[in-house]
Amino acid sequence: MGKEPEVIERDIEATRGDLTRNVDELADRVSPSRVVGRKVDSVKGGVGSVRDKVMGSAHSAAGSTPNVTGKASDAVSGVASRAEGSPLAAGLVAFGAGLVLASLIPASDKEAQLAEQAVDAAKEHGQPVMDQAKAAGQEIGDNLKESATEAATELKSSAQDSAQHVASEGQHAAQEVKHDTQG
Repeated sequence: MGKEPEVIERDIEATRGDLTRNVDELADRVSPSRVVGRKVDSVKGGVGSVRDKVMGSAHSAAGSTPNVTGKASDAVSGVASRAEGSPLAAGLVAFGAGLVLASLIPASDKEAQLAEQAVDAAKEHGQPVMDQAKAAGQEIGDNLKESATEAATELKSSAQDSAQHVASEGQHAAQEVKHDTQG
């Protein structure tokens, strides 16, 4: 006869478990975020080893720049081939490659000039705001100064009144003592 139903059910469950694990592993391997993450880690490792070489001497630093560019371009091409058919992953790869390459290229004179103009414009447009803030601060300071002066005047008056009251009480008590001793 054939297999018993319990044995068949166990085989089916085992096969389902294996299939689920295989599908999960496959999804993990082809997930765009995982692919990009692995490539980023790979590039970071390559940059880390280049950084270690650079720390050794300035001469080796000059020769290492092409290696960094080469490793970055290798990583980009490897990720691009794996990200084929996935526009989001391809976009992330292109953006990352642009950032890496932009960090390796020094700013041009025109970019520096535009950045300086932007700073000057920010200072020019920010000056009225600074003036308003200074005026508000000055007004608050003046108000506080007036309040502090009034409080000091009130305190001085209260202290004088208290001193006069204590003096009169002292004189009154002295007269009572004098009266009691004589009488």
